Order: sequence, then C-alpha cells, then structure tokens
Amino acid sequence: MEIRHLITFQTIVELGSYTGAASKLGYTQSTITTHIQALEHDIGGALFTFVKRNLQLTHLGRELIPLAEDLISTHEQIKNMQSAHEVKGVLRVAAPESLTISKLGPIIREYSLKYPHVRFILTNGTCGQNQTDLLSGRVDVALMLYPEINLEKCIHYSLGEEKIVLVSSNDGPDHFDEYKKNTTQKFYITNEEGCSYRTMFERYLLKHDIHNFQTMELWSIEAIKQTVMSGIGFAALPYMTVKEEVERGKLKILRYSEKFDPIYSHMLVKKKKWLSPAVEAFVEQVLNSICESNKGVS
Repeated sequence: MEIRHLITFQTIVELGSYTGAASKLGYTQSTITTHIQALEHDIGGALFTFVKRNLQLTHLGRELIPLAEDLISTHEQIKNMQSAHEVKGVLRVAAPESLTISKLGPIIREYSLKYPHVRFILTNGTCGQNQTDLLSGRVDVALMLYPEINLEKCIHYSLGEEKIVLVSSNDGPDHFDEYKKNTTQKFYITNEEGCSYRTMFERYLLKHDIHNFQTMELWSIEAIKQTVMSGIGFAALPYMTVKEEVERGKLKILRYSEKFDPIYSHMLVKKKKWLSPAVEAFVEQVLNSICESNKGVS
C-alpha cells in the first residue's frame, strides 16, 4: 500500500470524480484507475461504485476515509519533521461573505505579513457549504455564522455572538410593524438560500404567520445594502456588515418587538493527529484578533 494511492483516494472523495482527481494531481485517468485498483487489491474490496452513472463510495470506502486521513496526516508530519515549526505551504480557508467583509481583511493581511511563505486561499460560501468543505478536506479551516453547534469531528472555537439587525433606508418606516402591514408592499431583500441568518429570520416569519413580503434574492451583501438604500424594502443582516452605513446615516436600524434566535460566529478545524503549522498559526491569529476586538469593545 502506497501513500500516493491513499492521496488519490482522498482526492477522488474530495472532488467526486476520477477526472477531477486526475486534473488536480497531474495524473492521467488511467493512472488514477490503477491507483484505486491497487488499493482495492490491498484492502480486499471495492471502494467506489457507480449508481446511475454517479460515483459513490461503498461501505468499505466510507470506512477508509478517516483511516486514510490519519495515515496521510502522519505522512505529512514525518515529511516535515525537520521543519516542524516552519510556517509554510498552502492554507485553505472557507468563510461566509459576512465575516469576510467585516473581520477577515485585517487578519489575513497581518497573517500574510508574518508568514509570507504560506499560500493563502480563501473561498466564500454558505455556512453549510463551508462545513461540508471542511469535513470533506477541501479546506483546512471553516468560519461560520450559525446557532450553537457541536461537531465531534471538528475542533470548535466560539468567536462570540453576532447581532442580527433589520435595516431600511432613511426615509422608510422606523418600526418593523409598519412593514408587516399588508398595505406596505415592500420587498424583503436577502441573499442566497442556505445562509444561516436568512434561515433564522424566515423561520421566525413562518412561525408567526408573516407572509406578505415579496422576496428579492441578491448575490452579495453589498448589493443588498445598495438596494435597501434605494428604499424598496428591508433586510436582515449581521450588524457588523452594516455598521459603517448605519454610522454614516446611509441606513437605519428598524426598531422591532421580536426576539430573534441568537447567531454566533464560529471557527472550525477538522480533528487530525497533526495540524500543520500554517493552520495552527492562523487559528492563533484569529483568536488574538477577536480577543483584541473584545478589549476594544469593553
């Protein structure tokens, strides 16, 4: 059994296809097939099967995933024994747009200055997608906005509660009750499905039988803010994403009587026997930044 065969297996699981793995690893597809056949021969059973032309893991393949991860992680640790404390390599981080635009900029800048030999790759997705990418190995660290969570396969850092506010244009109503009247005919302006605070707010609307809003779904927080400023509706967003516009008088926070479920920011790292120095350094950078921010607030 060769470590490269396990890396090939892990890459297929990550990307969902032999073709994708071949492209990422720089192999021909026949080489990918040979690697998996050799691994299946050593293990004594099939790792993948096709169901209606879709590649799926067998039971044996699913059992191999955590074992392969441990072996690959140990292999990386052995390779880096001489430079075990040198921060270098590739760091892949997934974060929602809200945290990216409000908190991550200064953190990434300082991290890159401290560790210039790390190639930093940041992707934006919904919190659910970021969690999936972390568990599948596509990223090393996932940042999320979510209610309280507890994942056994992850190291979890709680970064504090994030206040969700309702915002409108300055010439709009002052209280959310005005928007709930059937005569207002205003848009509820929001981002893509799967967003945690959108899900939280829409559950609230459903629970209280509030359904008179037309929904306008936009592609970015910046687009949402600009559209709300135009006066055609309201949005539910983390305060950290609208703080500047509120302070400059471009948006106003709606008063409301409701009590919304709390949302928290989280940082997740997949549990491994060995974490790269680049991951450990980034975790430390984030925690230090949050600590300094909290001191500023107090």
